[in-house]
Parts: sequence; structure tokens; C-alpha cells
Amino acid sequence: MALQTARISAEGGKAQRVYLLLRDEITRGDLPPGAVLPGELRLADHYGVSRVTIRRALDVLAQEGLIDRRAGSGTVVTGAAPQRAAIAADFATLMPQLVQMGQQTTARLLSYAYIPAPAPVSDALRLADGVRVQRAVRVRLMDSAPFSHLTTHVPDDIAQDFSETDLAGTPLFRLLERAGVQVDHATQSISASLATPDVAEALEVAVGAALISLTRVVFDATGRGVEHLAALYRPDRFRLDMVLNRVGKAGARQWEPVLVPMTGAAE
Repeated sequence: MALQTARISAEGGKAQRVYLLLRDEITRGDLPPGAVLPGELRLADHYGVSRVTIRRALDVLAQEGLIDRRAGSGTVVTGAAPQRAAIAADFATLMPQLVQMGQQTTARLLSYAYIPAPAPVSDALRLADGVRVQRAVRVRLMDSAPFSHLTTHVPDDIAQDFSETDLAGTPLFRLLERAGVQVDHATQSISASLATPDVAEALEVAVGAALISLTRVVFDATGRGVEHLAALYRPDRFRLDMVLNRVGKAGARQWEPVLVPMTGAAE
């Protein structure tokens, strides 16, 4: 993987950018196994690059086994990109701030539909195969400036209580509570991603711009998954601040996070 990425970087930064963008979409399940990619010309137009650049990016994806390039029948996604090991951190103290900040910002609903849960979402929420979810995509703004792009998936039976108007005007956390969901705990991870063309347009950044990526899975008191959130943030408009206190007895002291104000919000 490292050698392949180094080679594509040497061949051109644009090809590397397209490769990373497509790889992220495959990893997230936006391009599931069996999906057929548009032709090279359409991809070139979509990403604003040359056909040669697209071909270089697709060559590396094919070498990694993520796509199958079939002459005469197009390019087909064959699998999801392997997840790399990452350093994990406990962000449990972040939740109260996110709820508060969600109430102090506004949201614009970009899309809304009921679909079969994508495999990564189904696995994270522990849903049975074929279960439908409500998928909502929103951009959240502070002082009329976009700072986060939010994609949420909620099981169909819970989401029936929300309307498009509700989703545009009320934080999803509050909508879950209104529906009678007793939220118990959540898992959350923070990483990095690149802006795809649609996300770049919504956040008013360049295609391929670096973004902060946050994924959260919320569970109720019975252990059922009730919400999957994939959030992307502009790093110039979102910052996570954390104060650490040194606690414990001599020989067993450790750092403990303390809740502090935060710039930005999720849901």
C-alpha cells in the first residue's frame, strides 16, 4: 500500500487526490461492492482532471483489489478498502458540548430518503440484512457560514416520527428523544478525510481539501443501534479543545480529560 501510494504521488498529486477520494467512498460504503463506476470521461469531468489522471488513479485501485476494470463492461467495485489500525481516544466528554452546540447553529437539509442500510452502517448499528434506514444529508452553519457536512442513518421504525421539516430545524439527538428513544451510550472516532465534489460544494472548499472526519454510533438502553452519524468538518472552522488533568496516586498517575468549550459542533 505504501509503495503504491508513493508511486502515484510521484506520478502526480491530482491522481493521488482522485485515488484517495474514490478509496474513501469505497471504504464508507458509498460505492458498495457491485457498483459500476462512471466512465473515465465522466469521472474526469466530475473531478475536474484529465482522463490520464483518472486512469492512473483507477490503476492503483485495481492493483489493491478494490475495483475490477473490465474491457467493454466498465469498472466495478469489488470490495471495501481494509481498515488500518488507528490510535483510539476516549471522547465521551465531547457529547454534552455537541448537544449544546447543535442547538446554537442552523442546518440545511440537502437530501432525504429511505434506503436499505449500506453494509458499513448496517454492521455498525447491528441491523439485520435488508433493514431500511432513513438517510439524511445536511450542512450545518454557524453565522451563515457552513462548517460541517452531516450524513445520518436512523432505523426506519424510529425515523418515521421525523419529517423533512424536523430534520432541517431540530438536532437529531432531540428528535430521537422525542421519538421515545432512551439514548444510553455511543462510540465515536475522529480521523481525516478529503472533500468529494458534492461535499466541497456544500462546505465551500476545494475538491480534495482536507477535512476532519467524525463517525458516531449511538445506542439505546437495550444496546440497539439508533443512529449512525458520519460528519465532515472544515478544519478552519472546527477545533476540538481538551484540558487534561494529572490524576491518581504516585506510580499510577494518568491524564484525565476535562470538559472545556469547543469551537464547532456535530449534532
